[in-house]
Amino acid sequence: MALRIVDNRAAQVVRDVVYGFPRAAIRSRSLRMTPSPHPPDAGDGVPADKGERIAKRLARAGLCSRRDAERWIAEGRVVVDGQRIDTPATLVTAASDIRVDGNPVAAPQRARLWLYHKPVGLVVTAHDPEGRPTVFDALPRDMPRVVSVGRLDLNSEGLLLLTNDGALARRLELPSSGWTRRYRVRAHGQIEQAALDRLRDGVVIDGIAYGGIEAHIDRQQRSNLWLNVALKEGRNREVRRVMAHLGLGVNRLIRVAFGPFTLNDLPAGAVIEASPRLVSQVSGDADVDASGRKPGWARPKPRDERRRPGRQQARHKAGSAGAR
Repeated sequence: MALRIVDNRAAQVVRDVVYGFPRAAIRSRSLRMTPSPHPPDAGDGVPADKGERIAKRLARAGLCSRRDAERWIAEGRVVVDGQRIDTPATLVTAASDIRVDGNPVAAPQRARLWLYHKPVGLVVTAHDPEGRPTVFDALPRDMPRVVSVGRLDLNSEGLLLLTNDGALARRLELPSSGWTRRYRVRAHGQIEQAALDRLRDGVVIDGIAYGGIEAHIDRQQRSNLWLNVALKEGRNREVRRVMAHLGLGVNRLIRVAFGPFTLNDLPAGAVIEASPRLVSQVSGDADVDASGRKPGWARPKPRDERRRPGRQQARHKAGSAGAR
């Protein structure tokens, strides 16, 4: 299954989703991660060399959500190094002996990422108080516990990223990630392109300031029109609220891309997993660039440049002799 590229800089990255390794036929500028000047942390502002909070460790082990972990701790079910703990802020390391109900906790799972085509009619929440079907109820049973990167509302559809790492989810969904969300929008009404162009400078609606939005008319279809919309903030119901502010009633909203990932022809309800190499890239691994290589590794030369000079000269002489 091929994924359409929306950003040439991310071409090699996206190919890794499907193939799991760089394709020689793809020549793109690699994205090299810049190490942060600040010490890395294990989440929640805790320096990595100090360990990580127990609630996060239990969640990364795939046992539960952080909220469930906090409840387990309050119930006295979690023991660290022989001591029953009473706070989810307790720090643990790889050497810590962690037990829940007397059972040892396995090592944390590696971070994984999936692309899911969310259909209309599913809510993006683990437990819906109204009893509506959720995205997580519809996922394959062999998938581990995952969380979503951002959300899509009940009546929206399209690309939803899923991960088993809550810290990774929070990182990717923040505007500071620089990732653009792209949508196909069908709306009732009419509007001039000039009015949409003014959204580039942002707009304030009911006291809420929304960042710049790129919106372009694709085509008018009787009383509806199709728009291509791109934004970076992704606030709750942002597209619908901004379009309503302009007098347009959104009746279909499809997310077609999130950063370098695109929906393309992924069927509704289907899910595919990104390669470990790509997960390392988007996780901010400073030792891996977009092609999956470590900084400093030599990139293979094109085949023509790998020919030894002696052979090239011999072939040139033979060709010259034959032409006489």
